Amino acid sequence: MTNASTSLPLGSRQSSSFVIWLRSRLPARWYDRHLQRRDLSEVDDHLLRDLGLTPQDVRRECAKSFWRT
Repeated sequence: MTNASTSLPLGSRQSSSFVIWLRSRLPARWYDRHLQRRDLSEVDDHLLRDLGLTPQDVRRECAKSFWRT
């Protein structure tokens, strides 16, 4: 019995692997980014200064969609 991915040409196997990775990992990355931005929005001004960020930096970052880096 042959595996479906081994019967495909090499380029197709690589594309299939990428699609599988994309479907499994990309939503997790997006959710993680959403959580990081939410946490950043709750940091107080004193800690922002320690991080070298301004409130405007935080607003700009938090205004981004979850899929944007």
